[in-house]
Amino acid sequence: MTKRALISVSDKTGVVEFAQALSARGWEVLSTGGTFAALSAAGVPVRAVSDVTGFPEMMDGRVKTLHPAVHGGILARRGTAHMDELAGQGFGTIDLVCVNLYPFRETVARGAPDADVIENIDIGGPAMIRSAAKNHEGVLVLVDPADYAVALQDEVPAAERRRLAAKAYRHTSEYDAAITAYLEGASDVLPTKLPDALTLNLTKAAEVRYGENPHQPGAIYRWGAARGPVLDARVVAGKPMSFNNYADADAAWALCQDLAAQEQAAGTDGAVCVAVKHANPCGVAVADTVTGAWERARDADTLSVFGGVVAVSRAVDFAAAQAMRGTFLEVLIAPDVTPDAVEWFAQKKPDLRVLIAGPEQNVSVLDVRPLTGGFAVQERDARPWDDLCPEVVTERQPTEQEWADLRFAWGVVKGARSNAVVLAKEGVTVGLGAGAVSRIWAAERAVANAGERAQGAVLSSEAFFPFDDVVRLAAAAGVTAILQPGGAKRDPEVIAACNELGLSMVFTGSRHFRH
Repeated sequence: MTKRALISVSDKTGVVEFAQALSARGWEVLSTGGTFAALSAAGVPVRAVSDVTGFPEMMDGRVKTLHPAVHGGILARRGTAHMDELAGQGFGTIDLVCVNLYPFRETVARGAPDADVIENIDIGGPAMIRSAAKNHEGVLVLVDPADYAVALQDEVPAAERRRLAAKAYRHTSEYDAAITAYLEGASDVLPTKLPDALTLNLTKAAEVRYGENPHQPGAIYRWGAARGPVLDARVVAGKPMSFNNYADADAAWALCQDLAAQEQAAGTDGAVCVAVKHANPCGVAVADTVTGAWERARDADTLSVFGGVVAVSRAVDFAAAQAMRGTFLEVLIAPDVTPDAVEWFAQKKPDLRVLIAGPEQNVSVLDVRPLTGGFAVQERDARPWDDLCPEVVTERQPTEQEWADLRFAWGVVKGARSNAVVLAKEGVTVGLGAGAVSRIWAAERAVANAGERAQGAVLSSEAFFPFDDVVRLAAAAGVTAILQPGGAKRDPEVIAACNELGLSMVFTGSRHFRH
């Protein structure tokens, strides 16, 4: 009996060659719509599905394969009474289903009108894929051109058929998840609110040698159709990225972009450099040039920046590349890197991974964190400085420079792990205390890190002050202005301490815990 293959694909990669190979092996090829036209034009012997069903394609192609001649041929269990029923209706078997689906996600991503998006919800395709996958013992199901060669084997093992069936169900599951997200009100294919049911539609985007430690397997996954600056960055020099490199580079780039947007909103628009260690900032600075910003960020904490990850907000040129000569870094990520800088990095710092940031598109606003047996989900903390209503609560007003430094320090502390305190002066961090289990310990670490540089600096805390101890510590170190959320029971005592010591204090009314 002649075997029959039904081929109907949106992604036509390799489909002509595949159909030609099947035909050469004696298969009868059935097809629909655009695939039928493409195969016919290439000279492949192909039969229209409408000839098999006895009905023309209807409703602009919405109805063409939803017919017993198609689904009966796919679902009939070989070697059972199903075959007699099939023959009694004059139908034959379909032994291979090669289908991939309408480009729903791509249609959403290009901003198409709602009517076009809805029209790109495939109905017949998923039905055929699921039918073939259910009956995979007798029917091969292919949803990926990478698997076409499997079908050309003389005999496809049962384990391989089962793998292809699982892949097919994953294909339709991801497709349904994208449709669900869109119909629930997302502007793209990722959730933009907290739904009752959240599907984590993840596909492997990159291989890594291991996770955080060598004994932990790890990989990098993409959520839906999202594109991210680190996930889709181009590595233009250096070694492949590690698991920790991805995590640190993502943290560095996010903070760098937040601060760059903050600078632009303030009308200063300086170059920003962020150095990160273990997802925490260790040196952050703003300057007129990338070279200047890098040198200031490096000098903010030369010890911690060693082996760190660095993000900059402007293109890295040859001068900036040379300025990094004496410091060992794991990753550098920038919006662009000049060719001479790339060549210099490749020759002089072959272990440094140099990344050109990719686009940030179709990104969910949700922050998803694993728990044992579940996930904690929240909207991302994306509140900008301009959304705050800073209130000076002390007798002394901040100077113009202190206001600029308070704004800068607030942007940095928002990107640091709690408890976090940042000291800054003239657009550079001079002391950071992050990830501390005690608020006063975070402040003590920041002050100790700053040393004499605390003189004339400002202090920002992501959490309020329940006591006046941080105020007195800061004043003793030479800090002149403090920014914190406010809202503690002892706020009057804290404000009184500032007035006693001659400090300015600003309440933001907005805390920024980051665990």
